[in-house]
Amino acid sequence: MSQSTYTVTGMTCGHCVSSVTEEISELSGVSDVAVDLATGAVTVTSTEPLSENAVRGAVEEAGYQLVNA
Repeated sequence: MSQSTYTVTGMTCGHCVSSVTEEISELSGVSDVAVDLATGAVTVTSTEPLSENAVRGAVEEAGYQLVNA
C-alpha cells in the first residue's frame, strides 16, 4: 500500500472535489482519494506508488492544476 499527498490549485467547491476525486480514482491501483478543499491537499492511497505524471494528468483532466512538489 502506498500513500502520497499532492497539492491541487483552483478547487473552490464540492463539485471541484468530486471531479478531482473521480478522475484520480480512475487511475489503476487507486483505492482511496481524500481531498481537503480548504488546503487543496489531495491524499491518494494506492496498491503501488503512482507516477506524479499520472496524477497530474488526472487532475488536469478534471480541470485543475497540480502544484509541483
